[in-house]
Amino acid sequence: MKKETLLEIILGTIGGLVFAIGMCMCLIPEWDLFKAGVVVAIVGFIILLCIIPVYRKNHPKKTHGPINWGIVLTWLIGILGALIMGFGMSKVMVGDPSQTDLLIGIITGIIGLLICVLNYPVYSYLKSNKN
Repeated sequence: MKKETLLEIILGTIGGLVFAIGMCMCLIPEWDLFKAGVVVAIVGFIILLCIIPVYRKNHPKKTHGPINWGIVLTWLIGILGALIMGFGMSKVMVGDPSQTDLLIGIITGIIGLLICVLNYPVYSYLKSNKN
């Protein structure tokens, strides 16, 4: 592994964690740390932005060929699955959920998770049919 690749991984991990902690500080009202959370999230975002020059230095610009619609479709399926799973999680976790909210949230979360998990076989199928 190159030193630059390790630097990208370290910056991404630290920046992502700092950004996530800042977002938690902003969005969890019991903590009462909104202003400090904004500052921490901005610091995390700046750390994440530091990856760009490191990446550009070590990865030359590639010429792009035709659009691979299989990859576009798998991205869309992954985003849809993550949104469905997030909806289910929010039904379970937000406020004081009733029994029906818990049931709907768990079922919706499992459906979203299955969509995300089945995304790779869809991509493999599309890739094998292309060749």
